This record gives sequence, C-alpha cells and structure tokens, in this order.
Amino acid sequence: MQQSRQEDSQAVVAALAARVRQAAKTGVPLRIRGGGSKDFYGQSLKGEVLDMTALSGVVAYEPSELVVSVLAGTPLAALEALLAAQGQCLPFEPPHFNAGSTVGGMVASGLSGPARASAGAVRDFVLGVKLINGRGEELTFGGQVMKNVAGYDVSRLMAGSMGTLGVITEVSLKVLPVAPLEATLRFDCSQAQALQWLHGWGGQPLPLNASCWLQEEGRDTGTLYLRLRGAQAAVEAACDTLCRSQGATREDSGLVAADWQACRNQQLPWFQARSGTQDLWRLSVPQTAPVLDLPEPPLIEWHGGQRWVRAHASQGEQLRQVASDAGGHATLFIAAGADTERARARFDALKRPLDRIHRNLKAQFDPAGILNPHRMSLDY
Repeated sequence: MQQSRQEDSQAVVAALAARVRQAAKTGVPLRIRGGGSKDFYGQSLKGEVLDMTALSGVVAYEPSELVVSVLAGTPLAALEALLAAQGQCLPFEPPHFNAGSTVGGMVASGLSGPARASAGAVRDFVLGVKLINGRGEELTFGGQVMKNVAGYDVSRLMAGSMGTLGVITEVSLKVLPVAPLEATLRFDCSQAQALQWLHGWGGQPLPLNASCWLQEEGRDTGTLYLRLRGAQAAVEAACDTLCRSQGATREDSGLVAADWQACRNQQLPWFQARSGTQDLWRLSVPQTAPVLDLPEPPLIEWHGGQRWVRAHASQGEQLRQVASDAGGHATLFIAAGADTERARARFDALKRPLDRIHRNLKAQFDPAGILNPHRMSLDY
C-alpha cells in the first residue's frame, strides 16, 4: 500500500514537471495553487493554475525523532491533527485562512502565528524540500536533520519565496512536543504600558510564548493578553509573579484557546471590523519600537514586533514611512474591497544589493520567468 502511494505521488510529480517544462518552452506563466487560502496575499495572481492538491499525504513521520515529511498539497489541518495525536505540534502556529490551507502554501508564504516571536518562524523549522524548478527539473535540498547544510541553505530560502523560485513538492519539518502547561494572563493597560511591560519581560526568565494588545472601539484604554508556555513550575511561578506585581487576571485556558486561534487566523472582531474601504497593513518593526504615529491604535503581536493597522489607501505611504523610521518595513497585507488593486506595491521596495540577489536567484531557478510571475514584485 505504501509503495502504491509512493508511485502515485511520483506520477503526480512527473506530470507537474512535464507541465512546467512545457510552460517554460512556450512562455506560458503558471500560478501555483494549493488550497487558495492566500490568494489575497502578494502582488499578482496571473498565470494558468498549477493545482497541487493531488500531491497529498505523509511521506514519513518519526515522532521520536521530531521530524515529519509531507507532500506539499497535504492539508495543514490534517498534518496538525497527526502531530497532535502524538502530543506534538508546529510551534510557529501557521495561520489557516480557510479549510484548504496546505503545507506547501504554509512554506511558500512564510507566514507564522502568535508564537513566532518566541518559538521561531516557518523557515527555522524547514529541514529539507523537494521542488521542481522553472526548467522542470526535480531537485532535492536539505534532509531530515538540522545539521545537513553545506553552502547555501536553499531549503529555508523557499520559506516566503511565494512560489517564485520553484514548485515545492515535498517538505521535511522539525516538530516539537506540546508544552506541558499553558496559561493566558489579561492586563487592562494603555498601548505604551503594554509595550513597556513586554520590553521588560523580554529580559526576564519568563516562559513567554505569545502576546496580543488591542483596543476595542469606544474604549480609552486597551487589553494585553500574554500567553505563557513551558514547564508547569515555570508557568505557575510566572503567573503568580505577574498577577501580584501587575494585577493580571488569569483567563480560562480552555475558553481562551479559541481566541488565540482566531488571532492566528485573523478572525478576531478587530480584524472583522475593518471597513470595506480600509486596507489591512502589517508593520514589522523592532520589538523595542515605541508607540507609533498611526491612523488608529494597532493590534500588536510578537511582543511589539508585529503591528496590524487598518488604514485607507491614501495613508499607505505614511505607514511605510512610519515603519521605516522605526527600523522596520510595511506590507499591504489585504487590500480593501473586491478589487485588489494589484497595481499598488504590496511589499516595500528592496535595497539595491538585496534586490540584485533576488533577481539573480529568480534567474537561476526560473530563467523563463513562468513561476508565479510578479507575485512578490511589480518588476519580476
């Protein structure tokens, strides 16, 4: 049975490679698509759809080795259910924007959830990938152990590449055990106070895992939610200290779990309240950045490092400048309305040396420029 599934997946990969070779020959652009949960993200969706959903299934899973290898079209929910059954997880908490989210899309987008600032990003857990480049060649990079890289780490390069360098067919990931204990504390505080606390806690031996500050409509102050994960003694001690020193309230872990999931998937009421004329921007800044001059109070994650902003199109350049002045960058994550206005730049322009590297990589992996063209840039 295992051999039959392997043969089936090899046949699917061979067919995908043939399709890529034909597209390279004719110059027809291809749009790589799994579950389509991130169609809103990026610069362009041009090209014939290259459907990855048939390439689904677990290739190998060794719970004792904390390694899993899966085909790119595997539903993300199915992988997480498999890991949960063994008391393990993807610690970077990849978002699920719909039920069709896939492992390949998770890696290609490079998006991580609330725990990213403490646990690491998607790329930190990618051990190896198999892919089809723009010539239709099947390539393998990395493996199933952490110390397997000699030279350029192409496996991790795929994280966040948005499918512009290759069609990911298989991914090997490092996984981790679920933490023995989790607790969420709630603090009523201003944005400035939340940032001050988060900056201070970062230098203390606290089992910080995730944080979220937001200010609801009509309120003069906001609410900070702090999630702690780790050994039972460490979590209990941190809860006791923070409840006594900062007057925190401990939330019911069973109830608040759904709120953290909603935060991960951008389904909190704050996100849902975005008007039809507002864009959703993501500002990535140093965690130590102060309160920024923004159109409205943001939703803050990653201990201050990620700030979500709802703003009108005319305020886009202001947001880019604010982020740049703070030492970070801004991304137009979701454009307002049904018209996604792809002519607007979604990502900040790269500095010349980095832009040159991106262009050279694209030329090497996809010389005909057929894989997800312009998904990351208006220029290439």
